[in-house]
Amino acid sequence: MSALDVTAAVFYTLVFPGLLFTGVVGLLLTWVDRKVTAIVQSRVGPPWYQPFADVGKLLAKRMVIPRGAPALGFLAAPLLAITGATLSAAIVFQAVFKPEEGFIGDLIVLVYLTALPAIGLIVGGASSRSPFGAVGASREMSLILAYEAGFLLALSTVVVHAGSIRLADVNLAQLLEGPIVWSPSGLLAMAVLLVCVQAKLGFLPFDISEAETEIIGGPLAEYSGVGLGLFKLSRAMMFLVLPALVVVLFWGPVTATPASLVAFLAKLLVVEVLLIVAKVTHARVRLDQALRFFWGRVVVVGLLAAALAVIGL
Repeated sequence: MSALDVTAAVFYTLVFPGLLFTGVVGLLLTWVDRKVTAIVQSRVGPPWYQPFADVGKLLAKRMVIPRGAPALGFLAAPLLAITGATLSAAIVFQAVFKPEEGFIGDLIVLVYLTALPAIGLIVGGASSRSPFGAVGASREMSLILAYEAGFLLALSTVVVHAGSIRLADVNLAQLLEGPIVWSPSGLLAMAVLLVCVQAKLGFLPFDISEAETEIIGGPLAEYSGVGLGLFKLSRAMMFLVLPALVVVLFWGPVTATPASLVAFLAKLLVVEVLLIVAKVTHARVRLDQALRFFWGRVVVVGLLAAALAVIGL
């Protein structure tokens, strides 16, 4: 690999559409989240720059490691979360800005990368030597085992429709046959994926692992400064990446033309607003209720979607 190729790869990962681009847009979307929430609750809401001020203030502060906590795990957890968000963004937005490119199996790689922020929370909570962190890590571990089943079933439906595990082929299939969401199996699978994304983002009613009114933030209870800032930044980035993945997989096709990119942005905002409204209008459920919901209804609907896809519906 030449020096030019290395420079391009670093720029792609760290600047556009990787860390910098996704971080800035993700923080803007968290402002949209807070603004829509304020409107629903008859409040004014914060100014557009408030998320940047919040994260910037945290990144400028010193991170305190709890006494007796294993420094390696405690420090590595936020880095694991931000790495997963950055690499996920690089793959997803390659399908948006360069839909003809990609590599075989990039959809499978995304399954692992999108799980890294949650794994970071588990590692951080378990390393914090805090009972709140330990309980939060345990809850997050149970949740990830539950919602990943529906997540995989939704992706399986897409794979059956496209006949490939490559995002470029998924996009091509929708270019030839229309958006997957307009089929019965695609509609069911997209609904399953949206519910799983709600849980992946830690939004109500599935913010069980952090539950500030119960366990004071759970895995984040002992984090401060840079560590807490990186966790919040990774959450903001995933708030862009996961809805973008929903649009790419089910509501395509996406082409590198201005009209297509504008349509992509409009669809992305629709998905974002759906997630926000679901968060604002639902109360937190208990862990056992969430597990029954994901292993029961969500898995059943996901299996039905996959079966319909297999028979061509």
